[in-house]
Amino acid sequence: MSTSPSVHQRRRVPTPDELAGIPWLGLLTPSERQQIASELVVSDPQPGDYVCRVGRPATYWFGVVSGLLKMSSDSESGQTMTFTGVPPGGWFGEGTALKREVYRYNIQPLRASVVAGLPVDTFHWLIDHSLGFNRFIMNQLNERLGQFIAARELDRMNNPELRLARHLATLFNPVLFSGVGEVLRITQQELAYLVGLSRQRVNEALKVLEARQLIRIEYGGLRILDLQGLRTAQFQ
Repeated sequence: MSTSPSVHQRRRVPTPDELAGIPWLGLLTPSERQQIASELVVSDPQPGDYVCRVGRPATYWFGVVSGLLKMSSDSESGQTMTFTGVPPGGWFGEGTALKREVYRYNIQPLRASVVAGLPVDTFHWLIDHSLGFNRFIMNQLNERLGQFIAARELDRMNNPELRLARHLATLFNPVLFSGVGEVLRITQQELAYLVGLSRQRVNEALKVLEARQLIRIEYGGLRILDLQGLRTAQFQ
């Protein structure tokens, strides 16, 4: 049995730079920020750790400060189904936190990451007291609905270029993942995990998207050139 500290046991106070990367903090009033400042924590999950696990009660609302997480669940046959990736700026699990339910998915890092957590009780305090926070959560839920509708459509897409384009459009969503900007730091192997393709097939599909001038492949990641094109492009 592992004796290394858990993600929760490794929690610490966020640095000023880490706080600056939390998109909803700037929507709070000074008194609201003062009220919740001491409640925010960060931790550093590594590959193999669990940030959230199926069946565990929601104790925090989480967001990615740096790194990359994946949301997945295991089928009855033991196969892992990946729903989406969560890049920097992404906060997730607000529906579970609102209903104080147990998680129906696993969240794990694909690489060393920094994750922020807000206790569920503090999350509910902001829901009860902060107009700015409520607007942020409503925007999140609205975008999340569109994301999962798109994910159902993706399940029926067999074209690798089309699957990859739509997945990248999701990862570059400026509302859900405000910390990504124009460049997503991701490897081809990480993309393969998220999209459900082989690394070789991802490499081939990326070259097609680059030839269409939808993205540019850069060292350590991808630069977005045409987000709307990724959302709407068709492939034979």
